[in-house]
Amino acid sequence: MTGAAGRPVPPLTLENEFFWKSGADGRLRFAECESCAALIHPPQPVCRYCRGPRAGVRAVSGYATLVGFTVNHRFSQPGLPAPYVVAQVAIEDDPRVRLTTNAVGCDPDQLELGMRMEVVFEQVDDVWLPLFRPAAVLAQGGRPPLRFPESPAAQGAPARLPGDEIEPDQIWRHVRPMVTPDKFEDKAAITGIGMSGIGRRLMVPPLALTVQACQQAVADAGLTLDDIDGLSTYPGGGSFGGFAEGGVTALEAALGIRPSWYNGGAETFGPGGSLIAAMLAVAGGLARHVLCFRTLWEATYVELARQGKTGQVSGIADGWLKPFGATSAAHTLAQNAQRHFHRYGTTRETLGWIALNQRANAALNPTAIYRDPLTMADYLDARMITTPFGLYDCDVPCDGAVAIIVSAKDAARDLARPPVLVEAVGTQIIERVEWDQSTLTHEPQVLGQAAHLWTRTSLRPSDVDVAQLYDGFTINCLSWIEALGFCGIGEAKDFLDGGKNIARDGLLPLNTHGGQLSHGRTHGMGLVHEAIVQLRGDGGPRQVPGARVAVVSSGGLTPSGVILLRADT
Repeated sequence: MTGAAGRPVPPLTLENEFFWKSGADGRLRFAECESCAALIHPPQPVCRYCRGPRAGVRAVSGYATLVGFTVNHRFSQPGLPAPYVVAQVAIEDDPRVRLTTNAVGCDPDQLELGMRMEVVFEQVDDVWLPLFRPAAVLAQGGRPPLRFPESPAAQGAPARLPGDEIEPDQIWRHVRPMVTPDKFEDKAAITGIGMSGIGRRLMVPPLALTVQACQQAVADAGLTLDDIDGLSTYPGGGSFGGFAEGGVTALEAALGIRPSWYNGGAETFGPGGSLIAAMLAVAGGLARHVLCFRTLWEATYVELARQGKTGQVSGIADGWLKPFGATSAAHTLAQNAQRHFHRYGTTRETLGWIALNQRANAALNPTAIYRDPLTMADYLDARMITTPFGLYDCDVPCDGAVAIIVSAKDAARDLARPPVLVEAVGTQIIERVEWDQSTLTHEPQVLGQAAHLWTRTSLRPSDVDVAQLYDGFTINCLSWIEALGFCGIGEAKDFLDGGKNIARDGLLPLNTHGGQLSHGRTHGMGLVHEAIVQLRGDGGPRQVPGARVAVVSSGGLTPSGVILLRADT
């Protein structure tokens, strides 16, 4: 929704109207639990801390601590032209509450994490947007007051900023033990893979890409479409624009499959959640061969929108973020990257080694979109998207579809290719799900799922021969590397330095097909496809010799999942 001044405004509801109108008298207000006095944001019908059912409204001081910010250069909206600062602040009255906002009233170069901020309101129609400025006027070249150490380097100790609900290295304490010693993973196998053409603005109907990938996967497994008795996809049907082809309904209508079981939805274990759901289905006897698929036609969709031939890309519809120009996952993840820099001494060069590795691998993959050599100078000099992310920190929007066949293990032995077996999955949500309330120092929804994975297997990180880790942005990949234990929490700077450890001949061959940063944004399913290619020994010039165990992750920020696969023995 857009206000009279053109700036986005949130939709008003019975639950949030008090918040968006509270600035009329210059006071910032939050929902408050009447049992434990905790501030609750966003408003909920129950307190997440004591689970008390009664809530009131409390006016707060209006002071906060700057805990994250990114200077947006790439995205503009009516009434909010770039550049502008998207920020997160922790409310002094209860630092567990964070707001996404805009930092105003000073030059972005004068912002520092730990800075004390104060609220100012901007009225747009009937809404008062809470913005934050440094709490003291800059005077004669001085800086606003800091409530916390500026940086670990400056103080010789980790920064004491208001932080994560659970410390990153303590996530494992919250993982639930296995419910039963019998694992459903032992009853599932991957038997077929397929991929459509991958490219920029292919101008091909998305369902045609889906059909192409699915037919390849079925043939690769040595099956026919009549053998398929299950369908599973992410995110399913609905208004997903260039991020889906219509889901199970569209594919069933095209191919005439009559599934005994089917599944589609966005609230699952990341884009690869369709695979985990399929594993549960075959383990439970609901299906024998499940065709899983994921299609994106984002590049074509954007071009059609530019031509006025389809609806505009909507971005994030979340009313708590969009009014402040936080329209992309990049804005949240850029702040996660900045906090990792601040706490652990990570640098842009650290992220650059990930981008360079993916490009070097893509050079050996004829299906990759970007294959030209990339140097660290190219990476650092590329145009800024939203600090600290430059162009090469971001994955490549593309058109393409990937399909995977998940079969019951006892039905997989006599098929065309040796099955790839499922060792374990990690799915548990431990961190808060809301983007700006969750983990700050790493990508949210990574640490918990990774810790969960290792409770379901006797294998250890040292047993992994190849890693295909989600890299929608470079920080995604870094977070998965630390979370999965390939280096310690906060140690990625040293582990990634020089790129040798993640090269094809290194300790952890990473994203061997080029990843999403160079191969193209296939939302995790392309990573699964490459894991199977490697475990089959079909990688050609990019093949990692003797690859027997692969870990593959999909998603993060939103609920995600991670899968440990192994070659049949």
